[in-house]
Amino acid sequence: MKRRDFITGITIGSTFLAHIPYLSNASAHAHEKHKQKELKSDIVIVGGGLGGCATALAALRHGLRVTLSEETDWLGGQLSQQGVPPDEHQWIETHGAPASYRAFRDRIRTFYKRNYPLTAEAKQRTHLNPGDGSVSRLCHEPRVAVAVLLEMLMPYLSSGKLTLLTDYRVIKAAVHQDQVTAVLVKHRHEDHELTLNGHYFIDATELGDLLPLTGTEYVTGTESKKETNELHAPEVSKPENQQAFTMCLAMDYRQGENHLIDKPEQYDFWRDFIPKMVPSWSGKLLDLSYSNPRTLQATTLGFNPTGKATNKALNLWNYRKIINRHNFLPGTFAGDLSIMNWPQNDYFLGNLIDVPPAVYAKHLKAAKQLSLSLFYWLQTAAPRSDGGEGWPGLRLRGDVLGTADGLAKYPYIRESRRIKATFTILEEHVGKENRGLVTGQSAASKAADFFDSVGIGYYHIDLHPSSGGDNYIDFSSLPFQIPLGAFLPIRMKNLLAANKNIGTTHITNGCYRLHPVEWSIGEAVGLLSAYVIRKKLTPHQVRNDQQLLNDFQRFIRREGIETNWPG
Repeated sequence: MKRRDFITGITIGSTFLAHIPYLSNASAHAHEKHKQKELKSDIVIVGGGLGGCATALAALRHGLRVTLSEETDWLGGQLSQQGVPPDEHQWIETHGAPASYRAFRDRIRTFYKRNYPLTAEAKQRTHLNPGDGSVSRLCHEPRVAVAVLLEMLMPYLSSGKLTLLTDYRVIKAAVHQDQVTAVLVKHRHEDHELTLNGHYFIDATELGDLLPLTGTEYVTGTESKKETNELHAPEVSKPENQQAFTMCLAMDYRQGENHLIDKPEQYDFWRDFIPKMVPSWSGKLLDLSYSNPRTLQATTLGFNPTGKATNKALNLWNYRKIINRHNFLPGTFAGDLSIMNWPQNDYFLGNLIDVPPAVYAKHLKAAKQLSLSLFYWLQTAAPRSDGGEGWPGLRLRGDVLGTADGLAKYPYIRESRRIKATFTILEEHVGKENRGLVTGQSAASKAADFFDSVGIGYYHIDLHPSSGGDNYIDFSSLPFQIPLGAFLPIRMKNLLAANKNIGTTHITNGCYRLHPVEWSIGEAVGLLSAYVIRKKLTPHQVRNDQQLLNDFQRFIRREGIETNWPG
């Protein structure tokens, strides 16, 4: 093997992982097949979330050989290992995302119809929502997403075009003259390392792990108004000011039973904790009152795990419900399944980015303790409409998330390192009010047109409370385009961003970080990789040459990618 000088950077710490046989076997197969400790492929994708999987599928469709490494043993990122049902816009069933993303959603529904004992009515429902959660038109179990993604990738695994490495995390990278030449990944449970070689390297990790390892320029946290001229930007930049992350939790409810967990170690702290934020939080964090994201006024929520309405208040149980037992034949499920990903278990007392391992571990533990403390509070102290307190029949369902402790395998990440990109998306491009100011309209109706659009998406700008003490920042955006320039680092030639690490700001990250947009980014990156390798070009050449760009955009439109919103 040729000698390489590897750059070492800060990488994220370990998480508690459960054993998933079929994925672990895929990784074990790769382990046995490649004892030489060096793998070569056309592209190397680090990170098996929705962006990474979409990148792989697009590249594989066009004949590239792909190595895909993932730190956990589950594919799917925020949809699976993090336990978050998809956050999507209201047009998702017909447009506003690539055809491949909508096909993936169809496969989820088909999986249930093919394998689960649905009621006759549910089975006939075109837009089946297994959980009927109010957050999404498609709330489902995380492991179903894992199974469907693996099913989509299986032909390429069988043919050898795809090498899938689960439980491997990236630890080093080698760089020469602004080009990544190799990355080193290490198995999380075994003393085994692999050197991954490729023409292009895709950072699809949840925290932008390849950026410090490769010396790629990046930003974190909050930019100042002087830097971005954004309407909602603060006067002073705060690189350490990151959105909250969340340790999601799965649960069901067994009425009349007692499933009380041991009192969490940090329960007393979290029970009495009052967030210090500007503007002020509504009171204690463990409470059924919270700061309304839009108005920041104290707003009452409801909680009833039987699913009954809680007057005019939102019943949190129904919000991210992933199984509605009434969609299935009697006896299939003893109760509904729901995910805890609420304002009350957002963790904002520290960050996971660019911190020493001990600090990372401290915050990860505290975030887990927060979620378990909220669960214990629901079991013992949450007010009930009958005047009582607590729901002891609530039961942790770690099996739903593939873990022993009931919590997700990996924290739900809202904000990553972000590349210093060839083009950075600002609030003035997509924020409704800011867009109006720059166009002279009282209220803008259309986001900025990007000449290099490679996709479209929509979500309001949604920033959760931050480690710097900001309360919610939540306001209207416009249906937007996804510019190619946001994937391209200003200097590195063969590294592409394919997750929340693209060229957004702290503010515009708030509408580009959701499930369908991440898939859109990944698919565009996969198709770009195939295009430039076939034509012997570079990504920057494609963006800088209008004729090449037009040809590439025609290519991706034929692949089912929309580059403009209708109308």
